[in-house]
Amino acid sequence: MLKLGVIFGGMSTEHDVSIASGTSVIQNLDKEKYEVHSIYIDKNGNWYEYTKPVSEIKRLAVGDKLTEIKPISNVIEYLKGIDVVFPVLHGLYGEDGTIQGMLELLKIPYVGCRVLGASICMDKVYAKMVFEKAEIPQADFIYIKAIREEKEVKYQYINKQLEEQEVSIPQIAKIIQETIHFPVFVKPSNSGSSVGVHKVANGEELESALLDASIYDTKILLEEEIVGREVECAVLGNEEVKATCVGEVLSAEDFYTFEAKYQNAASHTVIPAEISEEKQKEIQILAKKAFKAVDGKGLSRVDFFIRKSDNQVCINEINTMPGFTQISMYPKLWEASGLNYTKLLDKLIELAY
Repeated sequence: MLKLGVIFGGMSTEHDVSIASGTSVIQNLDKEKYEVHSIYIDKNGNWYEYTKPVSEIKRLAVGDKLTEIKPISNVIEYLKGIDVVFPVLHGLYGEDGTIQGMLELLKIPYVGCRVLGASICMDKVYAKMVFEKAEIPQADFIYIKAIREEKEVKYQYINKQLEEQEVSIPQIAKIIQETIHFPVFVKPSNSGSSVGVHKVANGEELESALLDASIYDTKILLEEEIVGREVECAVLGNEEVKATCVGEVLSAEDFYTFEAKYQNAASHTVIPAEISEEKQKEIQILAKKAFKAVDGKGLSRVDFFIRKSDNQVCINEINTMPGFTQISMYPKLWEASGLNYTKLLDKLIELAY
């Protein structure tokens, strides 16, 4: 029987979401196929065994706490006793290539993208550079670096040639006005679940948004607003990549914030999205192309906008370890495409290497 380690929790801002995803994965695994080892990482990076009997583990809700845990005294030796790892970790220190690198050093097969694909997709600025090179339509953007000093934060504008220039807030506002125009989205380059993201309507709102984004990353993405529909496509595979039907996100708020995703019941998804067959095929082709462009492996959810003004499909981002509860878009898209949750988990574990 395959010894499978399911890792969840982690040190990112998406810790609680990862608990929900990880326990959902454990609940739905075929216990006849796998000897499941439930591994929890707390917000401080401490590793634990989740000692609740695997047969009794049910999906925890976002915000629920684990109580039945026991410290793992030697993480390296513990992991070496496992055949395959399923790192159900969202955000930094889990979805960014760090744990992937550790598992590769230990020569332990694992589910999902390798170091390069994971790290590129976690960093929104560099992902956009790859999409630009691959000529995949996307929102225009500005790249800003925040330099935190003792009493203030200074900013650098990084142009398309990657040249640095120190700029003030009014100068950043001027660059926005002359290029991508207000309103813009201000995003930490490395963050997830819309944490630290702000929609900014004018120069007066810019400083507080930049300050908040800089808490999460020194690299900041300023992105043109695309007015339109938000749609998502799930991909699966290594060399041969398959894509699902397209689903649509209907946010209860102005944009898909953390609260809208996980705390507002009015937000919902439509699967399949009510779009033409031609548009669906276009999105599927772009999803697979984007996944290949970042050297993706295993799985990803590729998010797009369909711009209202001209019906143009624009890529938003690639999520290499998307939400994994039974009500999350990734498994629901595969279920709608004929692959149920448990069989999807089997397939992902088969693809691990």
